[in-house]
Amino acid sequence: MHPRTRTTNRVRQALLAAIVAGIAANASAQTSAATTAPGLKDLFEAAWARQPEAQALQTRRDAAQAQRRAAQAWTPEPPAFEASHKTDRLTRNDGARELEVGIAVPLWLPNERRSTGALAEAELAATESRAGAARLRLAASVRDAWWHWQRAGIEVEIARGQLDSTRRLASDVSRRAKAGDLARADQYQADGAVAAAEAGLAAAEAAATAALQQLKSIVGSSLPVASAAVPQVEPEPSAGDASTHPAIAELQDRAIVAERAAALAATQSRANPELALATTRDRGASGERYGQTVTLAVRIPFGGGPRHDSRVAAARAEATEAQAQLELDRARLQSERESAVARVNAARAQLAAAERRASLANETRGFFEKSFRLGETDLPTRLRIEAEATEAERQAARSRIELAAAISAWRQALGLLPQ
Repeated sequence: MHPRTRTTNRVRQALLAAIVAGIAANASAQTSAATTAPGLKDLFEAAWARQPEAQALQTRRDAAQAQRRAAQAWTPEPPAFEASHKTDRLTRNDGARELEVGIAVPLWLPNERRSTGALAEAELAATESRAGAARLRLAASVRDAWWHWQRAGIEVEIARGQLDSTRRLASDVSRRAKAGDLARADQYQADGAVAAAEAGLAAAEAAATAALQQLKSIVGSSLPVASAAVPQVEPEPSAGDASTHPAIAELQDRAIVAERAAALAATQSRANPELALATTRDRGASGERYGQTVTLAVRIPFGGGPRHDSRVAAARAEATEAQAQLELDRARLQSERESAVARVNAARAQLAAAERRASLANETRGFFEKSFRLGETDLPTRLRIEAEATEAERQAARSRIELAAAISAWRQALGLLPQ
């Protein structure tokens, strides 16, 4: 083999190896980016970690646990130490002295300890249900921002495709105009279509940037976000996914807390009685011997009155309001579920029609593209067919996003978090 031929072959092999390595590196980078870029579930978890409710949740749990431990104590309040000293040194100064030391122990009212424990258990359960309802409310905000950004990303992709198509058409028109097959007015018209496509792409990119910033304001500006070119669809809910809605659970626990608070308020008709045990050491004058006495006392406050009635009435009003709100929210959530199912069914039908229209429009565009190249179709008709095909593709892409958003809204109505 000639040396120049061997050198040429080696150069070709080196170029081929470089091209293959570049393609592999590019594919690996894209795969790595797609793997590491967070999706809807990751963005939701990041957004929840930033919420004040999430940061204070453990402290609220500790407070509820402490309240339950307090309900299990032997006394409603800690015992109190009492000490007093009497002397006549500042008056007659006969040497009279008295020292009293004792301890006062508060006592539970009848059924107060049991009612306090029941209220503490209800507060502990309500802490978790409030956190679950807060997570679901945040999920609604994240989902809205996510699908708004997905719609904007699809618009950008469609605008880029339209710009590429108009540029190819303008290049073909320019070539044929130079050859004398088309008039200069046709070239100007094609260039105008390119300018319109460029303006549409700029507007779509601006809208996508605004939607992305809105999403980052919820989930955190430092978090990387995956590309919106390929929408991530949440799984459709199944029959096994139906469970207690977090909003319903929150209201149920709130109603239970209000009812048990009303029961506790009815039990606490008076202040807690006290049992006191004291010892006294005293003398009447100088030279006398000190005497020692022991005192056992019980303090029972009077009960009833307008203050107690006010506390009981306020607690019962809170319980009544919680029960009424629970019934209203049950009816509202049922309507939302039915609306979400209807929206999903309508989105499926729209997607099927849009995809059929896009398929027909693409085939029509292929026919007219060939006829335009052969000179059988004028430029205005070609541009009209191109616009119709682009609009059909846009409608199909929007329909895919709307179906995914409808499924996400269905999950939201069922009280399911992002997946």
